[in-house]
Amino acid sequence: MENQSFNPMQPDRLAKAPRCLARTRSGKECQSPAVKGKRRCRMHGGTNPGAPKGNRNARKHGGFSAGSKAALAYLKAIAKIVRNCDL
Repeated sequence: MENQSFNPMQPDRLAKAPRCLARTRSGKECQSPAVKGKRRCRMHGGTNPGAPKGNRNARKHGGFSAGSKAALAYLKAIAKIVRNCDL
């Protein structure tokens, strides 16, 4: 907590709170205290819990699912065999 400055108007518990790890537009570290239990302040997304676990609404398509990756690998292997075959 080396980036804290002495401010008599700031409560002691707020002064000792962990700082936000986000970078500002100037490239410096954010000086705001992080939200309790989070690594970011309220302005940098600390209050946003994010998408729920297993969020089906965020799924767009199955293009990168395990099944489609396995099918693509299978087709690539067949194409390689056909290319190397002497006909």
